[in-house]
Amino acid sequence: MSRELLNKYPELAVEGSPTIRQRLEIANTAVVDMAYAASVACLRDWGRPAGDITHLVFVSSSELRLPGGDLHLAARLSLRPDASRVTLYYLGCSGGAAALRVAKDLAENNPGSRVLVVTSETTVLGFRPPSRDRPYDLVGAALFGDGAAAAVVGADPVAGEEAGSFMEMEWAVQEFLPGTAGVIDGRMSEQGISFRLGRDLPEAIEAKIEGFCRRLMARASPRPPPEFNDLFWAVHPGGPAILNRVEARLGLRPEKLLCSRRALSDYGNASSNTIFYVLEYLREEMKNKNGGGGRGGGGGRGGGGGGAGEEWGLVLAFGPGITFEGILVRSLQ
Repeated sequence: MSRELLNKYPELAVEGSPTIRQRLEIANTAVVDMAYAASVACLRDWGRPAGDITHLVFVSSSELRLPGGDLHLAARLSLRPDASRVTLYYLGCSGGAAALRVAKDLAENNPGSRVLVVTSETTVLGFRPPSRDRPYDLVGAALFGDGAAAAVVGADPVAGEEAGSFMEMEWAVQEFLPGTAGVIDGRMSEQGISFRLGRDLPEAIEAKIEGFCRRLMARASPRPPPEFNDLFWAVHPGGPAILNRVEARLGLRPEKLLCSRRALSDYGNASSNTIFYVLEYLREEMKNKNGGGGRGGGGGRGGGGGGAGEEWGLVLAFGPGITFEGILVRSLQ
């Protein structure tokens, strides 16, 4: 939210005003604009033309229209008309990791395909004018942020034609925690979207995270090291309390979540985008510590500790449900 927008739409600052039309007018445009900027940066980093993209996975919890932002983005990028599109709406903070899981399946089951994954989010749908009756709104305003991100996913990279790859996805899973559907609750109304985050969210994640990670690690062959501190970590930073609980339960050394904490400090919780910001910092760190680039995809921020030579890592995100998304990854550095 900005002064410019409030001057154009003063009704947004009036408590209880039916402003869903105005909010979507802002969000629908902003989501695609940010997605386009992130995609252009990503494709430039990748090194191949947009016409080589065969699939688009588009993620947002911030827009709502038909046709959706996926089509508008595909047109602006001049993607091929036969590029297959998948839209993931309203997955919240787990949307970015979910998109990587879907892209992995698409790439592995369509030889030669290249999947552009794009996330884009804005907080305008949830903006509420300040009120002494809702001091917690200030916490949300300070924690959450806008932004976009993009990455290219594919199997069998073409040597000499693709740049920027730094890890491969070995296994990806999604699980929900029964009985926790109301812990992260979002409702759309004439006044926008309102969220309620249960105070027990960090505890619920802490209680289940170790078993989830063990099951994910058991999928690999050969098996990754059994000790959590022998892995690198990319954890969606839903907030400081969640990172602190994950770190404590898994017995991680502080540097293992440094990329997650850095992303949270620099960008806030930008919902589905944030896991890509963490991965970008991790990529920078790996490149700096290993003295060079990777072997073959690309990533871009619309908007790097913990990877000091480890071969295996885990990518984790948590969303409504409570839903866990996890990806076992292997470094290409």
